[in-house]
Amino acid sequence: MSKPSSGPVPASPKPLYRSFGFQVIVAMIIGLLLGLIARNLGPDAAGNPNWLSVTLQTVGSIFVQLLRALVPALIFTAIVASISNLRALNNAAALVWQTLLWFAITALVSVVIGIGLGLVIQPGINSSVLASAASVPSSTGSWLDFLKGLVPSNMLGLQASTKITGGSASTALSFNVLQIVIISIVVGIAALRVGSVAEPFLDFNRALLAVVRKILWWVIRLTPIGTIGLLGTAVAQYGWETLAQLGWFSAAVYIGLGLVLFVVYPIVLLANGLNPARFFAGAWPAIQLGFVSRSSIGTLPVTEAVTEGNLGVPREYAAFAVPLGATTKMDGCAAIYPAIAAIFVAQFYNVPLGVQEYLLIAFVSVIGSAATAGLTGAIVMLTLTLSTLGLPLQGVGLLLAVDPILDMGRTAVNVAGQALIPTIVAKRQGILDQDRYDSTTTIDVIDPAAVASAA
Repeated sequence: MSKPSSGPVPASPKPLYRSFGFQVIVAMIIGLLLGLIARNLGPDAAGNPNWLSVTLQTVGSIFVQLLRALVPALIFTAIVASISNLRALNNAAALVWQTLLWFAITALVSVVIGIGLGLVIQPGINSSVLASAASVPSSTGSWLDFLKGLVPSNMLGLQASTKITGGSASTALSFNVLQIVIISIVVGIAALRVGSVAEPFLDFNRALLAVVRKILWWVIRLTPIGTIGLLGTAVAQYGWETLAQLGWFSAAVYIGLGLVLFVVYPIVLLANGLNPARFFAGAWPAIQLGFVSRSSIGTLPVTEAVTEGNLGVPREYAAFAVPLGATTKMDGCAAIYPAIAAIFVAQFYNVPLGVQEYLLIAFVSVIGSAATAGLTGAIVMLTLTLSTLGLPLQGVGLLLAVDPILDMGRTAVNVAGQALIPTIVAKRQGILDQDRYDSTTTIDVIDPAAVASAA
């Protein structure tokens, strides 16, 4: 006589070595060790970087290039699809305005923390960096450039730049993320206004988005390898000596990032009846990838996946809010960092700042954060802040040496905020899947099938 079935046999747990998070942590350790070795090897007899430094830099650069190559298509298809998906939500207008409102609220709180830390720690006075390191960056930001940048110069958001070296000229193409966002929003709204005639276009856009995401998942699987190159290069190039010269500045930035990530965000979650521990458990894969990749746009598919699959935000809303946040929601790069950096430059050059200047810092951080456009680095936002305050742009050169190290923490906070706001707004609008949010089971971010089944 056979025994009755006791139900489905639970799946055996996946080995630890196959965990995405474990792979990235191991890669970070390897990258740190290889970076230290490369730094100790020093340059070769001809003064060129040693083979290990070149290898690490090449690996890291290729990984970032792969992410950047997919950015235009990803942004366009994701935003157009998200606008069309808003039709499925009855309260779309309220969701959009609440999203923008919470973007501004958390940015304002973050910049106030940055200003406070700058005044208390006084990094510009306590720094040991030499004035000879000051230099004007090759690219700067201004309000005029920002406003002009909102108007696309072509339908692809492409820009051409020509560089003359040794009598020969070379032209390179790049893309303006902010212009691509504007183009995508306009096309998405136009497609909805056209009506049924545009349905074939929207179907094609959804299919193209699925293809782009599939390719991007393949790139994301290379994250551990890219992590070794990126972190190893940062350690090999800058080491601890450079970090020590800007120790108080670096400490102020990371203290500010920590306060936003582990104090402000949990308070916001608790105020809305959400468990902070569950948020960090669900969003951690995206936060971790943002830390090593230094790109909110490159992390976008993982951020959207965990926001839907782990945090319980409806796909129709997450598909709108997360891509928008990846280009405009920058609590790390556009709030904490420029506030502390501006105060550092003012203190270094003995330029007094008054209440009006601090209000300007807050204004620039809340309104101008789209200028960072979700890519690596925050030079555009920093120069925009300095030029608005009338501070010397040469001060940017003082901070470039440690920028990659700081950018890791900044991007991690950016990504956390990009997952936080849709979760908060969905909760306040009554559309959050609370059971999924509270679940202790999380999706495997490097398994697209798991993402699809969770959403």
